[in-house]
Amino acid sequence: MDLTKFHYFFECCIGDWSIERTYHYLTHQEIERSHTEFQVAPIPPALKQKVLQDNQYAITAGVENLPGFQLAFQTVSEAGEEVSQELRALFVPKHQEGTALKGDYLRDRAYEESRPIVSHFSYDSETRELMMTTQYTKVVSVDSITLINPKLRIRRIFNYRRPIEGAPLDTLVLVGFGVEQKISE
Repeated sequence: MDLTKFHYFFECCIGDWSIERTYHYLTHQEIERSHTEFQVAPIPPALKQKVLQDNQYAITAGVENLPGFQLAFQTVSEAGEEVSQELRALFVPKHQEGTALKGDYLRDRAYEESRPIVSHFSYDSETRELMMTTQYTKVVSVDSITLINPKLRIRRIFNYRRPIEGAPLDTLVLVGFGVEQKISE
């Protein structure tokens, strides 16, 4: 597996980002806008080990080469609601299918539920799209970041009502769209 393009994606993500998003709540027909400030930093090897340990994820070699980041964000909705969070994320590539790299996505704290969580990712080196799928208790979140250039990303968030085991994702409860612009390295 050649991880060069995957590592480049993460190198481009390091820095401070200003984000404008629109959320469509399909369960109660509401649209909400928000502004978020993201601070993204590299994740040092000791914190990579901690994310692995927090998730009881066994990996013995090459931990220092796994891509990931430390993330802090502050969001203010148009209604004035404020949310802040910090987390560490680590990506463990497992296999490649054509231009898509697939594997596990580990966080020390999930967005929807405040706990360590193991999710799945797919990264397409042609389109520079990172897609992360997380099974939460009530929803399945499919979050996509497309790197347009080193200073511009497009974000899509689809939250589905979690179906019974084996059933397709077919009931959207939230759709989010965002434009993310880097404001400093």
